[in-house]
Order: sequence, then structure tokens, then C-alpha cells
Amino acid sequence: MISAIDHINIVVSDLERSVRFYTEVLGFRQVREAHLHGEWIGRIVGLPTVSARVTYLLAPAGEPRIELLCYDQPAGVDVAANSRANTVGLRHVAFRVDDMAGTCARLRAQGLTLFSEPVAVPAGVVSHDAGRKTLVYFLDPDGVILELAQYD
Repeated sequence: MISAIDHINIVVSDLERSVRFYTEVLGFRQVREAHLHGEWIGRIVGLPTVSARVTYLLAPAGEPRIELLCYDQPAGVDVAANSRANTVGLRHVAFRVDDMAGTCARLRAQGLTLFSEPVAVPAGVVSHDAGRKTLVYFLDPDGVILELAQYD
């Protein structure tokens, strides 16, 4: 059946802005880019006349990669409810960090607003092999919910 997660796709409205955010603010590295167009991609995504640009990113620890995809045609729509944690569907992507306080300080220095201060998951709610978990949510430039997770 499934052997691994290959990638996570995030549709963005401004590819260059999002690449800067994910590389300069979050520390991902850009590994390649492509222009997607033609009948083959339209068949895959179920949209006619697709023209899109994609940038592939990796976290310092490696896979799975993130694909930032910007549709030039047909243009997508921004759904404000997607930035709310309780909206049905894929809601966030979580990134592991080793220094929650330092990472949060760096994000705030970049002008980002966190949903809250980092919160430790109460003992007894769920136990993880990696240890006790601390979390915090924030948004990317397109309102995609991102999570930082630290295990102690």
C-alpha cells in the first residue's frame, strides 16, 4: 500500500513571495522549479488549460518536500474559512523545531502573528514516543495554517 509521504502541495497566490517566506523566514531550501502546462497536467488536476509554476522545497532534515504551486490559469480563489482551524479538510502542516522559543521570537521579528504563545499538550491527552509536545500555530502569506511542534 502506501510506503511514505512524497510531498505536500500548497497553492499560493504569489510564488516569489511564498518562496521568500518559506526559505528566508522558515529555513527551507529551494531544490528545483518547473512550469506546468498542457493537457497532461489538466488531466491530473481535473482543470482545463492549466498553466502553473511550481517550486520544490526541502526542510533542513530533508523529505517530504513541499511544493509551492501558483496557478496562472485558471486562477484560484481565496477562501477565508481555510485559515480557520475548524474548517473541514486539510487544515495545517506541522514543522518540527528544536528551539520553540527562539523560532517563535524569529517569526515575531519577521512580523508574523502567532495564534497564541506555545502550548504544552497536557500529560495524559496523548503520549508521543518523541516525548512531551509543545505546539503553536501561525499563518503563511496566503493564510495557510502552519504549526511548530517541539518534543522534549
